[in-house]
Amino acid sequence: MSENANVTKRAGLIGFLTFLSRITGLLRDAVVAFFFGAGWAADAFYMAFTIPNLLRRFVAEGALTISFIPIFTQELKKSKESAKKLSDQAFSYLFVVLLLITLAGIWFAPAILKAMAAGFEDEPQKFALTLYLTRLCFPYILFVSLAALVMGVLNSLKMFGAPAASPICLNLGLVAGAIMSPWFDPPVLGLAVGILLGGFLQLVIQLPWLIRAGFFPRIDFNVHPELKALLLLMLPAAYGAAVYQVNVIIMRLFASYLPTGAISYLWYASRLFEFPMGVFAIALATAIQPTLSEYAAEKNWEKFKHTLNYGLRLNFLITIPAMTGLILLSHPLVRVLLQRGEFDPVAAHDTATAMMAFALGLPFLGLVRIIVPAFYSLKDSKTPVIFATLAVATNLCLAWWWVGPFKHNGLALALSASSFVNAVGLLIWMRHKVGALGIGKMVSIGWKAVTASAIMGLFVWWPQHKGWFFIPGSSLWLQGAELILSVVASIFIFFGVAKILGCEEAHHAFKIFKRKLLPKAAAADAME
Repeated sequence: MSENANVTKRAGLIGFLTFLSRITGLLRDAVVAFFFGAGWAADAFYMAFTIPNLLRRFVAEGALTISFIPIFTQELKKSKESAKKLSDQAFSYLFVVLLLITLAGIWFAPAILKAMAAGFEDEPQKFALTLYLTRLCFPYILFVSLAALVMGVLNSLKMFGAPAASPICLNLGLVAGAIMSPWFDPPVLGLAVGILLGGFLQLVIQLPWLIRAGFFPRIDFNVHPELKALLLLMLPAAYGAAVYQVNVIIMRLFASYLPTGAISYLWYASRLFEFPMGVFAIALATAIQPTLSEYAAEKNWEKFKHTLNYGLRLNFLITIPAMTGLILLSHPLVRVLLQRGEFDPVAAHDTATAMMAFALGLPFLGLVRIIVPAFYSLKDSKTPVIFATLAVATNLCLAWWWVGPFKHNGLALALSASSFVNAVGLLIWMRHKVGALGIGKMVSIGWKAVTASAIMGLFVWWPQHKGWFFIPGSSLWLQGAELILSVVASIFIFFGVAKILGCEEAHHAFKIFKRKLLPKAAAADAME
């Protein structure tokens, strides 16, 4: 089996498990929306969770995982013993650093909150609740960052199942917290407890696989020769890989000055928008990085470029139709998934418009998620930092410009525009660094994806335009059935048109479908 086929297979496994995670995430958001809607308590919780979640991206998933995999992979090629020592020491030092960060975060929470949610100071009750929730949520970073290190070890060993499934624990923890919230005073404290429970379970669920692989960590404060290299790569990676979260902080800072509900609208919209991001783009990036790291360690640049090109083409194949679907189905999606209980029609409308603005940046954000790990596979941490800084500056300027006329939708648009700037810069510089990337193939699949998405979009839009689907006032059950029908039909229409247009990747997708769901037909094809 070719390495591209292996990447596709691994991405399929990760995508499936991430799909289950995102489904539980939708359940989580629906339950939280039912209990808390888009009121000031919800705004307080989402802002409180933003801060430890940002640090988690800095210390762990945004930096440690991306920078750890290339160095750990290199050590694995030398010996398992050397790789084990590196992982033990990384775990030991990371635990100490995380403990200090957690304690410092709890102590300095008032100053942090004044910087990141300055608009809340005009509402003392909201500010006080946000401060209390921030302090309660901070230990989450300890659990989830250690879980991210375990994820890096398992992914390097080509074990993707448990890491991809672990976010389900956070979702279930939050669901439990929301359901138990009536027994807390104030009720929103239940969500903070759910965050801590979910973060702890994200770590614990991966440990059996780590033990089976022989990499269960032990305390070791010696200094591995590659530990310094890991630190030097991780520091800039913390910023370069977490630029999206920096932009989210900017977005929520501006939103803190908007009327109550703006932060919640953006949160719910970003959660729905991130569904295809997690299922496809992030799954693909996770599957492809160990392979890129291997080729970089071997200095096999032709295979490196071929694999990277394949990943970028798959990104466009998936994210362009996903963007189209999110835009055309934004209102029914939000109504069906969230509009009940405390989440009223006004909140649903404002969340849907924000989701449309987020969706415009989906192909570019997917490209960034794939190409940034490629730079770290090359031990290049400076380039992502440079373009991340440019993206943050773009987001800051556009957010300041657009928040007035477009309110919270302007903040979502600014985030999408910054992703475009980051993606284009990284792609151009990667070509400069390693040579031709096969841009022609990417443009070709891009146009095919756009054409197939346009035809798919027509089939999605026409029933709504004619008043056949999503009629105002019809039951949510009927709209849900119409939504499922629209999504399933869209998938078949898109891939069918893409296959007719000669899209090789679409053909691979159909082969995977036959192998998984129609094994007899796949076996017959293999015998021909």
